[in-house]
Amino acid sequence: MAPPNLPRSNFGTASLVERKNEIPPVELGEDKGAEVPLENATVIEAPGLNIEMEDDGGVVVDFDPRAARPDNEDFSANLAEEVEDSELSRISSDLLEEYETNKNGRKDWEEAYSTGLELLGFKYEERAEPFRGATGVTHPLLAEAVTQFQAQAFNEMLPAGGPVRTEVIGKVTPEVEDQADRVRHFMNYQISCVMKEYTPEFDQMLFYLPLAGSTFKKVYYDDFLCRAVSKFVPAEQLIVPYTSTDLETAENVTHVIQITENDIRKKQVAGFYRDIEIKETQVDPSDVKEEMDKISGISASYLDTDITLLECHVNLDIAGFEDTGNGGDATGIKLPYVVTISENNGKVLSIRRNWLEDDPDRRKRQYFVHFKFLPGFGFYGLGLIHMIGGLSRTATAALRQLIDAGTLSNLPAGFKARGLRIRNDDEPLSPGEFRDVDAPGGVIRDALMLLPYKGADQTLFQLMGFCVDAGQRFASVSSLQVGDGNQQAAVGTTIALLEQGAKVMSAIHKRLHYAQKEEFYLLSYVFADYLPPEYPYNVVGAERTIKAKDFDDRVDVIPVSDPNIASMAQRVVLAQTELELAQSAPDLHNMYEAYRRVYKAIGV
Repeated sequence: MAPPNLPRSNFGTASLVERKNEIPPVELGEDKGAEVPLENATVIEAPGLNIEMEDDGGVVVDFDPRAARPDNEDFSANLAEEVEDSELSRISSDLLEEYETNKNGRKDWEEAYSTGLELLGFKYEERAEPFRGATGVTHPLLAEAVTQFQAQAFNEMLPAGGPVRTEVIGKVTPEVEDQADRVRHFMNYQISCVMKEYTPEFDQMLFYLPLAGSTFKKVYYDDFLCRAVSKFVPAEQLIVPYTSTDLETAENVTHVIQITENDIRKKQVAGFYRDIEIKETQVDPSDVKEEMDKISGISASYLDTDITLLECHVNLDIAGFEDTGNGGDATGIKLPYVVTISENNGKVLSIRRNWLEDDPDRRKRQYFVHFKFLPGFGFYGLGLIHMIGGLSRTATAALRQLIDAGTLSNLPAGFKARGLRIRNDDEPLSPGEFRDVDAPGGVIRDALMLLPYKGADQTLFQLMGFCVDAGQRFASVSSLQVGDGNQQAAVGTTIALLEQGAKVMSAIHKRLHYAQKEEFYLLSYVFADYLPPEYPYNVVGAERTIKAKDFDDRVDVIPVSDPNIASMAQRVVLAQTELELAQSAPDLHNMYEAYRRVYKAIGV
């Protein structure tokens, strides 16, 4: 059991030094408490020292008052209120140093990500090379792939009826089925109606995911909103050590949080953070944030200030709260904590235990869910910037050369004889305009020579088309539509073409399905921890009730999305195939079920 908290002392160390004449020298032995006769002593308190009067006129000096702390302390209390300042300084110094090391270790990743954002082409580039007025257009290959994925995944992962469905684990009974229905209705109600941030942030997350390759959701209970929250965390705001392979085994997961001074003050008044002074500083955006601001056309000013907090999910061995074995001796095992530090001044705001109170193994609680686009080679996944970024750059270069070649052909340049004089020769000719020319040689053709521009090259055009097709095939943007195929072709052929065109998307969809299942799993635990025994709530046309004990191991919470089907087109074709097979042998099939699946596939 972790040592309980101590009440804060009313006196500092200085009060003990100032009154040192009232305490005679004490001869210390091996025992932590030593009895000393003292007739006219005054009981004082100081951090790390406790002095109590005895009935016989003596005192007991206890140099380890933490050992006698009550067992009924608040398990979720802020331990930073009880830890010595020297220990807080050591923790802050170590975590800040580790944060800077981990941040510098992924600097190349951030640079590649920020550079790749330019390929979206959301902002037109003014260019003076190879000539003034050269086109700065960007081929929309990457932007098209990102928006296609985001639209398709959003419809599949977050349908209008709610994203949660339930399955019964074990024997199916009417009681457990009712429990599963209650859980399903309540979680869909919470996500769709109560958790206002869920839909817009999930939508935004699906736009970031194909670009960065990794995004995160943070699931927790918000004490100020008094409800469960699932927040979107961009990859650039979650930093892990170089050796990390997943969130579960990462020794340090640091969440970078931008917060205002007023919000900090609210949490300090509520007792969530230590009441220490923290001032806002000038906004210092990262390279990724600067590139995003550049694309959006915004920039920070000297008036824009904020406070940067580092929420570190780490394993620590804190003095006074050490892990102890059966004999009461410290084992040296590091325990999981959540430490919040102000990056502005390096002060520790809070330290909280990060395991369940009734967990004897003290396993780390998980708050983050990792969504991956492609697995990659390490902790972070790979996105379209990494996979088709080269094709997008090549297509952009080819497109610019083709446009510039057409521009030079339409507005040619060349040489003219020195004696040839043209009125207003510094202005381009307008359509239908004729100007006076003084040609000393008599023939104007002999005094002018155009540079040999060849115009747009057909080979370059074909190369651009090849790059675009390759990128679209990889991103499944050019997948077969239902009405595009041969209507006379066999149904099996159509299904094969659909699956061939959506192989990559199907694999990505399975990863999303798995990650969303983990998110719902964490949400269900939040509901189980903070819901009252019975919680009534109203929905349109009905009154419902959920019980905290409904969120147990008998019911599994999973996404509505089908991990084997990545699009509505694929679902419709499969349903039509089932109906045709049923119609060919109606005595062997349930026709009602076959028609029901078709209507369900088309959303009716």
